[in-house]
Amino acid sequence: MPTDAEWTSLTDFLGGEAIAGGKLKEAGTEHWLIPNVDATNETGFTALPGGYLNNGGNFYSIGARGSWYTSSEKDVTYVWRRDIQSNHGEVDRWENNKNFGLSVRCIKD
Repeated sequence: MPTDAEWTSLTDFLGGEAIAGGKLKEAGTEHWLIPNVDATNETGFTALPGGYLNNGGNFYSIGARGSWYTSSEKDVTYVWRRDIQSNHGEVDRWENNKNFGLSVRCIKD
């Protein structure tokens, strides 16, 4: 699983957080809700909108958001995550409670 710094390296390589999401997410609306803004999938990553599972066991934002864990802790309760959403082409960086369920991106060392 990538670190927060590795996600930052990826988004920087793709031109910055403001445009990297579109380059990572699947184009079209087969899985993403309308509008799937700036989606080109030019990286071949094919990010999908799996949403997230909260600590109460409920799923949210399926079709609208993909949320990925990083392996970097913010503190004892939180880790850093990256989000890609249907309504813009950005990659957002947020802290997330460790009790939530998010997608993971595997990388090869």
